[in-house]
Amino acid sequence: MSTSAGKKLDITDEELIVRGSENTVPDETSLEDIDTEPMYINIGPTHPATHGTFRIFCKLEGETVERAAVEVGFLHRGFEKIVEYKQYTQIIPYTDRLNYCSALSNNVGFCKAIERMLGITITPRTEMIRVIICEIQRIMDHTICVGTNLVDMGALTNFWYFFNAREKFSYLLEALTGARLTYTYIRVGGLAWDLPDGWEDSVKAALKELPAAIKDVTGLVKKNRIFNDRASGIGAIGAEEAISYGFTGPCLRASGVDHDLRKKHPYYGYENFDFDVPIGENGDTYDRLFVRVEEMWQSLRIIEQALKKLPKGPINIDDKKVMLPPKHEVHTSMEALINHFKLVIDGIQPPAGEIYDATEAPNGELGFYVISDGSAHPYRIKVRPPCFYTMAALKRLIEGGMVADIVAILGGLNVIAGELDR
Repeated sequence: MSTSAGKKLDITDEELIVRGSENTVPDETSLEDIDTEPMYINIGPTHPATHGTFRIFCKLEGETVERAAVEVGFLHRGFEKIVEYKQYTQIIPYTDRLNYCSALSNNVGFCKAIERMLGITITPRTEMIRVIICEIQRIMDHTICVGTNLVDMGALTNFWYFFNAREKFSYLLEALTGARLTYTYIRVGGLAWDLPDGWEDSVKAALKELPAAIKDVTGLVKKNRIFNDRASGIGAIGAEEAISYGFTGPCLRASGVDHDLRKKHPYYGYENFDFDVPIGENGDTYDRLFVRVEEMWQSLRIIEQALKKLPKGPINIDDKKVMLPPKHEVHTSMEALINHFKLVIDGIQPPAGEIYDATEAPNGELGFYVISDGSAHPYRIKVRPPCFYTMAALKRLIEGGMVADIVAILGGLNVIAGELDR
């Protein structure tokens, strides 16, 4: 090993390691004197810290990330191509697999786009139920994001606080849909079925447990010196740059941009709800985490209001070209049986044309650009997932920082690999 001046040390590498461990390194050596080769390491594509199947290839100088290359091509299920061969209702289960942490939000986003293309309006009851389940999914998605982000920074207790609360909502959705992760509950023009008896009361009970979990986590980390050192100023991005990358949702709002589709382009009556849009200042890991924490409070407010407004009435529109007839009618009526077979075989057939429609999913703007040729199969579907755009900024955010900062930044961006499918 040589010094920067080219002078050879009188000890071997092995001796230096031994003396270093014994704190007996010769006086003439220092960290500045020792030449080091850069280290190249892979983080991912299969590692708990990467939260999904993608690879970060880093060039390190010590523990500083000098350069980074981010690859997202390790998950390719071909969503946008597969759906060209499926009927519109058959596509709904595929949308579950985009952001699998809040699958119902994907169901709603897709069905809303097709309903707009068909020019139909869902019933008031269905509209309110969709608001409730989307806000439940927002809470569940944020508890996963914040909980795992804190685990990555060494704070495991917070994870259990949030997952205990999240489990109550998982029970709710299991009772409603029969599933715990991928639900396929939304239908074009309505819902698969109505709410089970007593479901609203179960929602109210679950909501009562959420504030305690949020307060427990906030109390542990808000003024925690370790957390502040790991999160404050880490992975910071300003408003203008965040917009240039295509940030939406909590990551954009953490950078100080007041943009939420529920406010800017209201749908499902969001303009009639009383809720605030949390905004950050510095666009760093700290702000991204606490914007999500504050959004949980707001989702709680929205759900409470929606439960009070929840009307009676049908959940599906009365259109035989869109909705399957009730099962009991299929079993007892020849007309309903014919209608059932015809819709299953021929499928929903939107008029030829194209449309873009978006919702405010937990991670940001989830949009579907759909081109119809008038058949039962879409000619083309392009997904605009929020995670794909935030992931584009990861290289910029981690270069110049420490290796330990990578997992803190990545967890705060909340990139879900299912949305990187290309």
